[in-house]
Amino acid sequence: MGGYLSKRMEGMMKEMTRENQEFMLKAQAMQVERQLQMQTLMREKMLAQQLAMARERLYWWGGFYALASLGLIRGAMVRRQPWILGPLVPLTFVVAYQADLAYGNKMERVIAEADSMLEKERKMLALPGAPLSIDLLDSRRKK
Repeated sequence: MGGYLSKRMEGMMKEMTRENQEFMLKAQAMQVERQLQMQTLMREKMLAQQLAMARERLYWWGGFYALASLGLIRGAMVRRQPWILGPLVPLTFVVAYQADLAYGNKMERVIAEADSMLEKERKMLALPGAPLSIDLLDSRRKK
């Protein structure tokens, strides 16, 4: 009689252990999925902040460019010396770059280039030294 109960208990314990392991695996998978979603959300927030900063910078550069343009054009007309307009050339490139970054498809091109580097130029992305490991971190922490 005792053997029957112990075998039944043993079977129930094995079943409970198996169910517990399945639950733990599902919980672990859900945790990893949530972490990935959180990392994606954080990356999107950081990218949005960078684009907002680029737009704010464009407003300042645009204002400076407008004032400088008016002043340089006026100076060139009054003095009749067209070379005074020379500083407008680099300023135009700076403002155009900021406008492309803030409102154009610059970020799409940067992301496409990064994807290309990840796919075709992995050696360019290698970190110096040995790969990171738990043992390396523990030895550094103990120093």
